[in-house]
Amino acid sequence: MLPLSPQLSIPLAEIQFQAIRAQGAGGQHVNKVSSAVHLRFDIRNSSLPDELKARLLQFKDQRISNDGIIVIKSQQFRSQEKNRSAALTRLQALIKDGIATQKRRRPTKPTKGSQRRRVDSKTKRGHTKTLRGKVDH
Repeated sequence: MLPLSPQLSIPLAEIQFQAIRAQGAGGQHVNKVSSAVHLRFDIRNSSLPDELKARLLQFKDQRISNDGIIVIKSQQFRSQEKNRSAALTRLQALIKDGIATQKRRRPTKPTKGSQRRRVDSKTKRGHTKTLRGKVDH
């Protein structure tokens, strides 16, 4: 189980892992070992609540395909097990972003005093700049 919150977790059976060869430099050993990991998680066919599924599908994230599949590639470590746990951590963080709801913004107005202070500072600054002009005799 991958815990998301005290009430919510994802069964590991819903997450698919595929070992692939890592890119980049690494010597002769890198061509023989599949240490990088592709993680796939299908949002639509998962056991997540429907409102969380809808929120995740609306994300503008390049890791979420048009079919509703999250694909995470992890290759920062040399061992496959560490890459697998790093991919799970990134999936957990992505879904937790979907769980968190933003508070609605309440529009506010500046106070009369702050408006007055702003205008006074602007006129004072303008007066200072006029004093820097040419002097007429």
